[in-house]
Parts: sequence; structure tokens; C-alpha cells
Amino acid sequence: MKIMLLTLVPAIALIGLAVLAMGVKALFIKGGRFPSGHAHDIPALRRRGIGCAHDER
Repeated sequence: MKIMLLTLVPAIALIGLAVLAMGVKALFIKGGRFPSGHAHDIPALRRRGIGCAHDER
């Protein structure tokens, strides 16, 4: 049980730090947002004519 806790606690801490690091702009900057991952919001994909699967219905 002690070995499991010695592994689990640092793992949870590292995952928490990673989530915090990815969301710094969204969490700490006023008006900050997570970047969009949709194909229609990425200019390079729009130039190539690649669209979102939801728009292809």
C-alpha cells in the first residue's frame, strides 16, 4: 500500500501541473480562452480546403 501511495501521489501531482500549464492563458488571463481545435478555425486547413466533418452533412 505504501509503494502504491509513493507512486500515486507524484503521478497525480504531475498530471495536475500539466493541466494547469496547458490552461495558464485560459485560467489566469482575463478574457483568455482555450484555442479552438475545429478545422474551420485553423487558417492553414481552410487554405487547403479542409473543413470540419460536421459541416459536410
